[in-house]
Amino acid sequence: MVAQKGKDLLLKIDNGGSFVTVAGLRSKRLAFNAETVDITDAESAGRWRELLGGAGVQRASLTGAGIFKDQASDGLVRTAFFAGGILNWQILIPAFGTVSGPFQVTALEYSGEHNGEIRFELALESAGSLSFGAL
Repeated sequence: MVAQKGKDLLLKIDNGGSFVTVAGLRSKRLAFNAETVDITDAESAGRWRELLGGAGVQRASLTGAGIFKDQASDGLVRTAFFAGGILNWQILIPAFGTVSGPFQVTALEYSGEHNGEIRFELALESAGSLSFGAL
């Protein structure tokens, strides 16, 4: 994979069957994590830790920050947060693929200086099985 522009990493929210790009995001970060299940016992070779493959919980989290644009996508994100709803989202990673699935908005923050723009930050946590589609 060759170098890609960060602005091409897109976050999209489901708007009744069609996906809308979340407006104004300047930075985005997607992280995948898997818990480990330690099965080390007194007979483990050399007292090295042993893990049980495929047994831990997997999760994905996404954070983003940008400028408030008062677009339709801002309303969808705000509504999802206040409703505590779980919606389908897409994360498009250029020259790599698309991660799709249910996420919940777990944080939504607005900030601004008197001589600057209104900014927002959001955090999403996976809420079910995710799929990956290669480009």
